[in-house]
Amino acid sequence: MELPYRPRRLRRREPLRRLVRETCLHPDDFIYPLFVAPGKKVKDPIASMPGIYRWSVDLVSGEVEAAYNAGVPAILLFGLPEQKDELGSEASKRTGAVQRAIKQIKKAVPEMLIITDVCLCGYTSHGHCGLVRDGEVDNDATLELLAQVALSHAEAGADLVAPSDMMDGRVLAIREALDERGFEMTAVMSYAVKYASAFYGPFREAAESAPQFGDRRSYQMDPANIREAFREAALDIEEGADIIMVKPALPYLDVISQLRGEIDQPLAAYQVSGEYSMIKAAATNGWLDESTAMLESLLCIKRAGADMILTYFAKEAASLLRSA
Repeated sequence: MELPYRPRRLRRREPLRRLVRETCLHPDDFIYPLFVAPGKKVKDPIASMPGIYRWSVDLVSGEVEAAYNAGVPAILLFGLPEQKDELGSEASKRTGAVQRAIKQIKKAVPEMLIITDVCLCGYTSHGHCGLVRDGEVDNDATLELLAQVALSHAEAGADLVAPSDMMDGRVLAIREALDERGFEMTAVMSYAVKYASAFYGPFREAAESAPQFGDRRSYQMDPANIREAFREAALDIEEGADIIMVKPALPYLDVISQLRGEIDQPLAAYQVSGEYSMIKAAATNGWLDESTAMLESLLCIKRAGADMILTYFAKEAASLLRSA
């Protein structure tokens, strides 16, 4: 039988497969999330995220340097406080772990791009992302607090701030606060499309940020919705967001793909803690090959349309890609 076209012709050898490959991963695609904790000489392993640690300010620069040497161009910093209160006051302290870490990293690895998470959940005694009044998160009262956090990060030297709280109007509040204080060039990476996901569990252990009552479904997005994602992204772009993020990544590839066709802004996707831990757990049990599964999952996120990927695999993936 004569076949007019044989797709397998272009799959016979690896050089051919590389030649026609439509999507390629590169270390420049990755952003490495890091947890910064109070104290000294702290390298605290996170049980549910093998290979990930809480770092004290004096040690985190070493991990950042290792990531930079592997080819990772950017990090995302999450902070843990010494004390929590109802307002998350320590989130905006100039002597907080994140603020001190920014300065330390800028000295040690000046070429590394520093992004900071802007939220209150890890700093509040109740574990919610905003100010709680009468058992409800008060959206508008939270905006000023978030703007203060973002401003403290910019003053410390952050290149980008990344609000993850999902309060309505927070991008505009942060943009105005930064501009008024002379930080017009500090960019905003907005967690614009952040779903109320079960895949955040390990992160909440790492950041000690689980809500003490209720859940976050009144401000994070319903996993059943996709049209809502377009509204969220459009609002944040209108308010001044420079980069739009989808979180989680792998369970929401359809959202990433459709958003890519709708917006011109750079698009980020966050391969969250649960995605990371599932691959780690399966590999530990011998159910799949960790490196292959890791790179395939990252490739799929990029193929869906992400320009950049936040992943706890960043350092490992960058090293493998460089040595390939």
